[in-house]
Amino acid sequence: MEFSFFPIGFGIFFIVALFFLVIFLLNSVYLIRQAEVMIIERLGRFDKILTPGIHIVIPFMDRARQVVWSQFREVDGKRHYRFTSVLSRIDLRESVYDFPRQNVITKDNVTMEINALLYYQITDPKAAIYEVTNLPEAIEKLTQTTLRNVIGSMDLDETLVSRDRINGKLRIILDDATDKWGVKINRVELQEVNPPADIRIAMEKQMRAERDKRASILEAEGKKRAAILEAEGLQEAAVLEAKGEAEARLIRQEAEARTIDMIRLAAQGDPLPYLIALQYIKTLPELMKGKEDKLIVVPYEASAFAGSLASIKKIFDNVK
Repeated sequence: MEFSFFPIGFGIFFIVALFFLVIFLLNSVYLIRQAEVMIIERLGRFDKILTPGIHIVIPFMDRARQVVWSQFREVDGKRHYRFTSVLSRIDLRESVYDFPRQNVITKDNVTMEINALLYYQITDPKAAIYEVTNLPEAIEKLTQTTLRNVIGSMDLDETLVSRDRINGKLRIILDDATDKWGVKINRVELQEVNPPADIRIAMEKQMRAERDKRASILEAEGKKRAAILEAEGLQEAAVLEAKGEAEARLIRQEAEARTIDMIRLAAQGDPLPYLIALQYIKTLPELMKGKEDKLIVVPYEASAFAGSLASIKKIFDNVK
């Protein structure tokens, strides 16, 4: 039985051609997603940057530049480990770098630990690849040295209360230094600032003493204010009472004056005998109280007293 070699050879040729076609397509067609770019090198030299979309390149001549980046990453929220990645696509989105704790020394020679977060974004992919080796590690080392320099120029107390100023100073310095790398430093945040244990204990005692001092001052000021208000109240009450007595005395005097004028008109003469007799009459009951078995001597002439009574009778007769 004879077999034709042509169909078998054609099938093998078709399979090989299809295989090379697939390899050709895989090496010539790239799909770039949003917020990503790819660096293309032609025969080892920079050729172009592929932006989001579908792109066709010359296979075996154009190759995507591979970059090796390594950085620390926090694992289980406790420790940081360095991870190395080989990338062909560069992410243009804002990235965050969580640095491990750094030991820094303040101006007054106090060693403390600081943990920082850095938010950066690649703005020039070409510079990020060709101007620096291992961009994340370069940013990390630059941040560590800059942080030590900034903290080293400040005292401990100034460091603890000036986080915003430290963040702003770090951002300005890092952004200026990484500009030639095609990187924009958006924010720098200090997460934790941990002074030594003995310093923390001393600070807690100082804060407790300061709170007790403020409480004592507030209590003393309250007592002082209360005493002042009480004194002012008593003074105002005494003034009001004196004014009331003065007004009452004035009213009584005015009433007595009007009464004397009325008596003068009714008596058609001197009202003194009437007033004396009236005062005797008011005083006699008090003199007689509890002294019914005793002799009371009235220190006044009987004729004058009788005249006073006659004056009272005359006044009543005139009023009628």
